[in-house]
Amino acid sequence: MSSSSVTPLRARGLATLSRLSGAETGLLLGAAALLALALFGPGLPASQHQHDFADQRTLWGIPCALDVLSNLAFALAGAWGWWELRRVPPGALDATSRVLAALFFGGLLCTAAGSALYHWQPQDAGLLWDRLGMVLPFAGLLGLAAASRVSARAGVAAAGTVLLAGPMAVWVWVHTGNLLPWAVVQLGGLLVVLVLACLPRRVDGLALHLGVVVLLYALAKLLETADHSVFEATGGWVSGHSLKHVLAAGAAWPVLTALGSLVALRHSDAAAMSLVMPSGQNGAHAVGVARRSGA
Repeated sequence: MSSSSVTPLRARGLATLSRLSGAETGLLLGAAALLALALFGPGLPASQHQHDFADQRTLWGIPCALDVLSNLAFALAGAWGWWELRRVPPGALDATSRVLAALFFGGLLCTAAGSALYHWQPQDAGLLWDRLGMVLPFAGLLGLAAASRVSARAGVAAAGTVLLAGPMAVWVWVHTGNLLPWAVVQLGGLLVVLVLACLPRRVDGLALHLGVVVLLYALAKLLETADHSVFEATGGWVSGHSLKHVLAAGAAWPVLTALGSLVALRHSDAAAMSLVMPSGQNGAHAVGVARRSGA
């Protein structure tokens, strides 16, 4: 490529950067920092006991039953989200947020399937599909967070970044055993959501309580870490990993309530219109009667 063609490309790139808002620039720099950590950070080997879950009981013919069945929480949240999204009126939610919400809820259904498959017979092959399924709700949630706090194009960029980085991180883990890129996708994404939670919501952005999302997901990760301890503390009734599935699925609640508020607003507006229209007609009729009686 000649130097004459490089100069216009460089100029267009600088012009694009100059049009970024401060929050968009911050997101871009944060993504660059996380990418550098994933590429150049120290290797993080997988645990030798990563498939050694506390609760390995077989119930109703299902191995590791509660770890498998607790994934129904993801399926329920995903199906509920799809139903709620269909009820949102067309003009109440921008197209970008609608697509990102669909990605999030569809991803929860994929997570339910992938995680249930993995826990049925815990091994690396199943864990591959489990993690690939998790990429989708991560992308949708991070995109919704960025769209609600920064801009629609930031939401698209954030979701696209996770959709690209997630499978690459899984590929690195499969071929090298290095878990660092996957940890960056998971925990780095959570850190970005935490930062976005500190920003004011856009006027036309979805009313997401991002702090609740961060809290529930952080508690879920703690329960995952304390899998055996929770199982012992509950007398072998339930393990930390099973509870982790339920709490992680609960992180969908802020998105569900935000969509539900749009549906409720639609119904309240319709109810108000039904009250206004008859009263206006009755008032006009009363005035007409009074005029005729006065004549």
